[in-house]
Amino acid sequence: MNAKKRGLSMTAKYNLTGWGFVLISVVMIGSFYFYPMIQALFLSFKTGTGTNLTYTGFSNYTRLFSDTTFRTALFNTFIYLIVQVPLMILLAMFISVLLNDSKLKFRGFFRTAIFLPAVTSLVAYSVVFKYLFGSDGLINAMLLKLSIISAPVEWITDPFWAKITIIIAITWRWTGYNMIFYLSALQNIDGSIYEAARIDGASAFKQFTQITVPLLKPVILFTSVTSTIGTLQIFDEIVNITKGGPGNSTMSISNYIYNLSFKYTADFGYAATVSYVIVILIVLLSFLQFKVAGDKK
Repeated sequence: MNAKKRGLSMTAKYNLTGWGFVLISVVMIGSFYFYPMIQALFLSFKTGTGTNLTYTGFSNYTRLFSDTTFRTALFNTFIYLIVQVPLMILLAMFISVLLNDSKLKFRGFFRTAIFLPAVTSLVAYSVVFKYLFGSDGLINAMLLKLSIISAPVEWITDPFWAKITIIIAITWRWTGYNMIFYLSALQNIDGSIYEAARIDGASAFKQFTQITVPLLKPVILFTSVTSTIGTLQIFDEIVNITKGGPGNSTMSISNYIYNLSFKYTADFGYAATVSYVIVILIVLLSFLQFKVAGDKK
């Protein structure tokens, strides 16, 4: 009996020790993540200027349907999402397969060079891109010299090309980041599988589509979800390269939230409502990606 009691007390002691280790993290996450999210939800049901807010129910949510600027920001964000995320994931996967080749010389150098953009400052690289893609920037100068174009392309001031510039900038920065995940996954695939496929006469393309892609499925799902979340929250590149222009043609949802809070007359209630649109989109798109991938977990 005493041994049993002693055993129970030891179990309780271990449990308390475990909770002691995680308690600080739980408190910090609850205080700085979940509490602000709940407060923002309550705030989304209020309307007013600055801190002079009154409860108005679902008026902010109904306002979304008649807000043309919100619709423009939502459309722009979806353009970035639909074009940039698949492009970046395919590029990251393709580059990782090339850099996983044991016969390739200077693999370490190439891996580092492609990953480096992911650790650069968001503001710094955005400003560099703004000058590179300016009317008299290096990109136009090179294209003119190679006779690819006859007049400078308005990368920053034309609505279509401004979106292209933003997509190029995001792809340049985050492709190397996703490449690391694919590289680590590829190195865990047994080489004998590819050797058996080569003996059976499978081409490099078939090996990629029939072996590499299926085995990378968990990593593809992970990078797709994280890239979707990051693209829906895109802010720095737009603010520093195009400032949402020309004529709101590159404005994202996050950019619009910032303008509602700090640039226009402060409307924190409506800004919180727009921010919850991002939350809903992230949940829905992540759920959809899990369903498409067939991940039951």
